[in-house]
Amino acid sequence: MEEAKDLNRLKVILAEKKKTNKWLAEQLGCAPTTVSKWCTNSSQPSLETIERISNLLDIDYTELIRIDRKS
Repeated sequence: MEEAKDLNRLKVILAEKKKTNKWLAEQLGCAPTTVSKWCTNSSQPSLETIERISNLLDIDYTELIRIDRKS
């Protein structure tokens, strides 16, 4: 059985930037539970939201996304 892969690195980036889920939710105008789901990879933000998050955290959007390519 294949393990579920984390698709985004939001939780790690928030910790590195010393920001909380609550802070991000307030900035985006969404529920803290939504951000929590993104951080646990139980759901994923839209590409538009990823762009907004990357702007808020002053990072390149590619730092938020993990792509596992099988050869």
